[in-house]
Parts: sequence; structure tokens; C-alpha cells
Amino acid sequence: MHRARFVRLALLAFALVAASFVVRGTTRLVAPYDVAVLLSAPLLFAAAALLAGLFVLATLDAVGIRPME
Repeated sequence: MHRARFVRLALLAFALVAASFVVRGTTRLVAPYDVAVLLSAPLLFAAAALLAGLFVLATLDAVGIRPME
């Protein structure tokens, strides 16, 4: 994986976290809290999974098992 792609994926993860909060906040204006959480949870879980995967790739690069190009 190229470093530029790694950075783009990290920025995407943080954008997903921000989108999750925006969805939760705007949904709470028109729907109950439980519905807002239900709609924002998939974005937050996708961001968490992406960040976990990026953490594993960064660790493998730091150890030297799978270096980035």
C-alpha cells in the first residue's frame, strides 16, 4: 500500500466519524434519540473498522513485516 493511499483512508475514517456525529445531531431534531443512534451507528462502526485496519497496517510497517511503498 502506498503512503498516500494510507493517508487518504485515514482522512476518510475521520470524515466518517464526523458524518456520524452530524447524522446523529440532525436526526435528533426530527426523530427520537434511539432512531438517531440507529442511523448513525453504521457510519461510526465503519470508521472504527477502518481505523483498526489502518492501525494493523501501521504496526506491520513499523515492525518491518509489511513495509509501505
